[in-house]
Amino acid sequence: MSSRNDIFDSAAPDIYQIQTQAPGPAGSLPITDQLLRHSPSGDIFGLTQNAGMGWNPAEAGRKQFLILSTQGGMRAPDGKPIALGYHTGHWEIGLLAQAAAEEFTRWQTIPFAGFCSDPCDGRTQGTTGMFDSLPYRNDAAVIFRRLARSLPLRAGVLGVATCDKGLPAMLMAVAGLRDLPCVVVPGGVTLPAAGAEDAGTVQTLGIRYAHGLVTLSEAADLGCRACGTPGGGCQFLGTAATAQVVGEALGLSLPHSALAPSGQPVWLDMARRSARALLGLEERKLAMRDVLTADSVQNAMVIHAAFGGSTNLLLHIPAIAHAAGLKIPTVQDWISVNRRVPRLVSVLPNGPVHHPTVRVFLAGGVPEVMLHLRRLGLLNVDVLTVSGKPLGENLDWWETSERRRRFRELLREKDGVDADEVIFSPEQGRARGLAGTLVFPRGNLAPEGSVVKSTALDPAVVDANGVYHLEGPARVFVNEKDAMAALKQGRIQAGDVMVLAGIGPLGTGMEETYQVTSALKHLPHGNRIALLTDARFSGVSTGACIGHIGPEGLAGGPIGKVLDGDVIRVHIDRQRHEGSIDLVGEGGRRFTPEEGTRILAGRASRPDLAPHPALPEDTRLWAALQSAGGGTWAGCVYDADRIIQALAAGRTPPPASFPPPAR
Repeated sequence: MSSRNDIFDSAAPDIYQIQTQAPGPAGSLPITDQLLRHSPSGDIFGLTQNAGMGWNPAEAGRKQFLILSTQGGMRAPDGKPIALGYHTGHWEIGLLAQAAAEEFTRWQTIPFAGFCSDPCDGRTQGTTGMFDSLPYRNDAAVIFRRLARSLPLRAGVLGVATCDKGLPAMLMAVAGLRDLPCVVVPGGVTLPAAGAEDAGTVQTLGIRYAHGLVTLSEAADLGCRACGTPGGGCQFLGTAATAQVVGEALGLSLPHSALAPSGQPVWLDMARRSARALLGLEERKLAMRDVLTADSVQNAMVIHAAFGGSTNLLLHIPAIAHAAGLKIPTVQDWISVNRRVPRLVSVLPNGPVHHPTVRVFLAGGVPEVMLHLRRLGLLNVDVLTVSGKPLGENLDWWETSERRRRFRELLREKDGVDADEVIFSPEQGRARGLAGTLVFPRGNLAPEGSVVKSTALDPAVVDANGVYHLEGPARVFVNEKDAMAALKQGRIQAGDVMVLAGIGPLGTGMEETYQVTSALKHLPHGNRIALLTDARFSGVSTGACIGHIGPEGLAGGPIGKVLDGDVIRVHIDRQRHEGSIDLVGEGGRRFTPEEGTRILAGRASRPDLAPHPALPEDTRLWAALQSAGGGTWAGCVYDADRIIQALAAGRTPPPASFPPPAR
């Protein structure tokens, strides 16, 4: 520890070697008579700043392109950490930004770079840090758009991002820059570590240790070795990887860019080609409004279903559509898509074989899945993409490309895996028993809807007709900490229905409850326990986990009225894509769902239901704004018109004694 003298002063002699003036940059700016007479002073001052930062003054007036990223941490030139980032997902993407910047310079333009780093949902699991996770997404999208607008002469924007909230924020940001050309560079994935567990499984070490499933030394070893490489999103198709897939499906990223292995030449090459694509869009005067359309959003929903993606995208795709000024998908739209679209991808965490995401990339990634879907007539192939070409032409190129052939060969050479065993044809998918991705249960406990990743249900608890059915006693918790304690102490039994209420947007900022869902996955009897909550789940969650229940408990929703011991019926039909969650019994008496509706209507909300005492003021404000903007099923967005209307409706005139304003 330093002494007080070391803090107040320094013995280093060089601190007194101070300059009070310097010569400034040599040369002159490319200022014209037209510029001086007709341009705002900011344009001229910008040239001064360009030269002041060291750009060649003679080139300071070149066309400008902005690189926005979620870069985090400080790396030495050899890659060693000087200061850690929050997660591997943003640790290396400065290299992507650098590769893109060098490409912009090579084409005689000026690259600018701005940053807004992102948090890690894995790091904040089970902590109050999770209360800032979903609100961060909205705030970061606002910051990115403000940064773009604050560079008045930018000709286009290149967004670089990777993980659970940073990439959705970037997609929302560029969607809102409707009059600018933009391209998004997905930050890639980390590799699996040889002989180790993946980054999702190691998050269950606590519950496994508590139940004697791993030793202390095994936990220390497994926890150390989960990340095979230092950069990229986690190895499973969670929210981070799904967001990369969806960005490409929207046409906002180049073909075959999602899920590239971080830090490798193919990944850096993607950044350089993305910079060239942005230059091409700008040259042709093509902007976001030309690329991002209602048909693009439909394609993204289709690809999400085909991949078996994270339920968090039910929050993000509507938010992207809203930012673009497009119609927000409804629950019925999601149901329609998931009834029509087969799941085709075999990947962590859903299987049937738990391939890491890098294998999905080598098997062909998004364009390979799109080839199958195009043959089924499920894609809008006329949409424009950031390649500058329609989707159909992109797929024509991919189908016969050397790139496709070589990567499929590499997958077999490196891992001994056939690409067609990672990305199935529809016929193979049916033969392997792959069910549709999502079901949206309703019922007297979820009158506004809910969602379950039905493809993640353990086949052992699904009957021959594809139906999961459980009737059991409610075990109610109003915070995640108590729920985890009950699981670790063995107080939750097979046949129970865990209810986590009051942890939606108003309670905890709609926290992600992977602590609980992963614990259930790794308990021997966890597949026979259902979970109902008004919160949300990690993309790596599996099991009979039903989230996004609306209305949330703190908004008066029925889930906030459930009592310990109530009998709850959970019914999920994976073939018909239907489901229900209902109160059907209390105090030894059974009744119909209709009578359960009347009973719930007569109950008050639980007295222990309250916002978490550590809920930040920032998140309370976010919760109020997103509620006024349409709530969970509208994507938790800031809908300015609706919020302004709500404020205006609640405004009251000043009391008569209040003096009128001076005129």
